Amino acid sequence: MIVISKIIIGYLVLQGAILSLIAAIGVVRLPDTYTRNHAASKSATLGVISILLGLFLNYLLLDHHVSAKVLLGIIFVFVTSPVAGHLISRAAYNSGVPLWKNSVQDDLKRDKKRMKSR
Repeated sequence: MIVISKIIIGYLVLQGAILSLIAAIGVVRLPDTYTRNHAASKSATLGVISILLGLFLNYLLLDHHVSAKVLLGIIFVFVTSPVAGHLISRAAYNSGVPLWKNSVQDDLKRDKKRMKSR
């Protein structure tokens, strides 16, 4: 049982480290603010939650106690990181940060024009 627990914990921590590495590469390599923010908020959130879940299982299965601080950390990151990413992208859009020139069409711009004409 201990060997299986260590394998699961190691897998979760390794998965979290890989997702965090992918987020870091995305922040460096992607072309505009919006795609960089997407990489940072999604991959880093999953990476941190994966590492914290591995830590929680380590405490639970190997040390035989429940860590409320780690559970609160998981909940805090799960709730705040996507909301912060959304608000940062929204603030960038409202302040006029341009989209990448090869990206998809800007539906919000069209909708804003339509609302102003009413």
